[in-house]
Amino acid sequence: MRKEHQGIKSKSIFITGIDTGIGKTIASAIIKEALKADYWKPVQCGDLDQSDTLKVKSLSSPQGQFFKERFSLKNPLSPHQAAAKEGLSINLSDFTLPETKNWLVVEGAGGVLVPLNDKNTILDLIKKLKTPAIVVTKNYLGSLNHTLLTISALRSMDIPIAGLIFNGEENTELENFLCKKTGLPHLLSIKEEKYLSKNIITKYANQLIKKGVFNDEILH
Repeated sequence: MRKEHQGIKSKSIFITGIDTGIGKTIASAIIKEALKADYWKPVQCGDLDQSDTLKVKSLSSPQGQFFKERFSLKNPLSPHQAAAKEGLSINLSDFTLPETKNWLVVEGAGGVLVPLNDKNTILDLIKKLKTPAIVVTKNYLGSLNHTLLTISALRSMDIPIAGLIFNGEENTELENFLCKKTGLPHLLSIKEEKYLSKNIITKYANQLIKKGVFNDEILH
């Protein structure tokens, strides 16, 4: 087992993905439910009436706090573009983890190289917040490359990776290859659900609990 996911001393976890629309919000809701954690989305771009915070709140139990986004931007664009359209700029110094004694699930925007400004990306934000990451991936043509590039980028910044969550259509051969290639554990598989509900989220959360993903052997 690689050093990076042995004994991560943190009560926060950053949920990132290999692309946008990959399932980070569903994964965040599941992990929040499993840990009875707090939740924070640092940057929301577009869909302010149906934000990821509101989606997670609707899918999970009321335990834990929902912290306000640091930036709530109107346009569904990359953070640096959405901010510029509102005459704003985003800087790493704008972000600090919310204070809590509880577990905290932090959900990113898009993939790790999505720009926050002309210099910094989501990757830099994860590094600044000093949180380990979970990578959400999905099986589609090209996802192997996207997943390996994401993991490589995280490792280039010495960001600990707790493991992989696979969302959507199952591809056991590909999933096993990725776990073997990267040395990362397969934390969870989320099927293509026709409807999402609190019961569905609870079902997957119980799988994580039963598997002992967040026990002292992996995160302590």
